[in-house]
Amino acid sequence: MSFFISDAMAQAPAPGAGGDGGMSIIFLIGMFVIMYFFLIRPQVKRQKEHKAMVGGLKKGDEIQTMGGLMGKITELGENFMKVEVADNVVVTVRKSAVEAVMPKGSLKEL
Repeated sequence: MSFFISDAMAQAPAPGAGGDGGMSIIFLIGMFVIMYFFLIRPQVKRQKEHKAMVGGLKKGDEIQTMGGLMGKITELGENFMKVEVADNVVVTVRKSAVEAVMPKGSLKEL
């Protein structure tokens, strides 16, 4: 009767199941390295640049906030600063909200 039924191959090892553990670890390490160079490292670099820019702010600088507000710094504090956005209009802005320091005279062009 074994002639109609093929032998079961349950005893044979699955193809590729023998030495695949090392390759999967290398793959995971490779993926972490790729993620580090494409995601983590650029973000840390941007954070350092932003912190240096915020640390270098001084009275009289013309800035743009993340909300699009542009003005001249009139007073600096530890965490906050006062920005003059128009004649006799002064708003208080958080230092970390500064997106860019504009070149001198750029407010007069607007």
